[in-house]
Amino acid sequence: MPTLVDKNWITSKELLLKTGISRATLNNYIAIGIIPKPVVKRPPGDMKRPGKIGYFPEEAVERIEIVKRLKREGNSMEEIARKFEDVPSIAEPFRRRRTDNGSADRLTSGIPDRSSKITDTALTVTIEDIHFPAYLINTDFEIEWINSEAEDQVFSKPIRSIAELESRNIFRLFFTWEFHDHMRNWEEIVAFHLAFAKSKFPKSSLPKLYQGISKREISTLEKIYDRKPPPSEKSISHTAINFVRQDGSIASHEVYTVFFREGIFFVYVPAEKLPDRILELLSCREKVITKLLSERMPSLVSLCVLVADVEDSVRMSVELPPAEYFELINQLRKTLAGSFEKYNGVFGKHAGDGMLYYFIKKPGSNYLMNAIRCALELRKKVSRFSNEWKMRKGWLNEIYLNIGINEGKEFFGTIYSGSNIEFTALGDSINYAARLSDLANSGAIWTAKNVINKLSSEEVKEFRFGVRRRERDREIFVENSFSRVIDLLDPNDPRYSKFMDIATLAVAEILDKEAM
Repeated sequence: MPTLVDKNWITSKELLLKTGISRATLNNYIAIGIIPKPVVKRPPGDMKRPGKIGYFPEEAVERIEIVKRLKREGNSMEEIARKFEDVPSIAEPFRRRRTDNGSADRLTSGIPDRSSKITDTALTVTIEDIHFPAYLINTDFEIEWINSEAEDQVFSKPIRSIAELESRNIFRLFFTWEFHDHMRNWEEIVAFHLAFAKSKFPKSSLPKLYQGISKREISTLEKIYDRKPPPSEKSISHTAINFVRQDGSIASHEVYTVFFREGIFFVYVPAEKLPDRILELLSCREKVITKLLSERMPSLVSLCVLVADVEDSVRMSVELPPAEYFELINQLRKTLAGSFEKYNGVFGKHAGDGMLYYFIKKPGSNYLMNAIRCALELRKKVSRFSNEWKMRKGWLNEIYLNIGINEGKEFFGTIYSGSNIEFTALGDSINYAARLSDLANSGAIWTAKNVINKLSSEEVKEFRFGVRRRERDREIFVENSFSRVIDLLDPNDPRYSKFMDIATLAVAEILDKEAM
């Protein structure tokens, strides 16, 4: 009986020698489904040898030669991969073949795994090695990462010097004089990108595409809206694009686009260049987006920050066994996570067992009300959570989450540490929110006056705000009022000096509409 590794199978080394391709190219062909994954077996006649070797069907040689011919004819790798989609896998005839011990060998179908399980050795090109125009836009079509080639050849403008994220909206940039003076066929470039926005912005919503859009710009976008159909959101797609300069010169490109949860990555490969190495890189999706996010530009953004701390967490950590304390904190975070996600909160690093979330101003979203609604929802969830732990422990302890909210315009960016990416913002807005969280007690929500001042009269009707005042032996809640922090403190309070940096900040407590 023939073995698995008979004349119909060749080693990966033999395959490379016969075809003259590199191991990186072979890995790429496997990743996009042209060649099946190898079967790893011990070599025949040498059972004492501990190592194993990858084997490919002999027909893989013929298939690689076909790929070479198609490339010479001008086909892109994406087009070549599509040509093989309807062709039976060359592994199929061997799927039922058995080894000497009678066990059936299974060959993978060669379907591309875009989550990228390619080994590090396959990544022969990195983001820094892309010497073609490339940029990453987020889900609001704002540029988060860009290389110098894209600045020069596409936008003719130093994008990385633009601090405000809203000002890096790609459609806003397409209506600058620098772009129009640089690109004669600028409307075609706009139409290409507008196709990617159709799923989020129907024609009637174009006025919301970016802040400050003019009637003339809306009219132009409406005129070209239907020129191109929306692209299919497959892992990697490509489109032919020409840059027609004002001097009449033409530069032809294949634009490769990769969809991520965080946005879309565009790479402009000159038509005369082979895209193999770029496809090798783009097929490693997780590595690509991790690298891009770690190098995203710090951006000046309008944001609202929410800081929440568990009251008396130190006391609880003493009263509970360590395992049970960590269980409580982890359960609490899990209970509250859905609210942060619901209101588009972005997780930030908090020292200790508290929580810090950013609510970023974006087109069509109310970041201030998102933070307030989230805080009110958190308080209800924590109240239920506290009752559950009372029943469980038989104790009288209340679990409170003290919350501080503030807003401002701050630099927002990422800090890359090992394999982790942390979002962070720098500035007094964050520090003041943390101080307000310290000021709160018994699960109170404190916010700065400037947050409420930026809300509409209709939005303010969703909740109550004011300051608690003591009059002799009773406490009253004075609605629609504010107080300086220093006026809320007893000079004999040991925390008095801690709040001197926000002593004159005007603040108010936020309550549910039905509270009190």
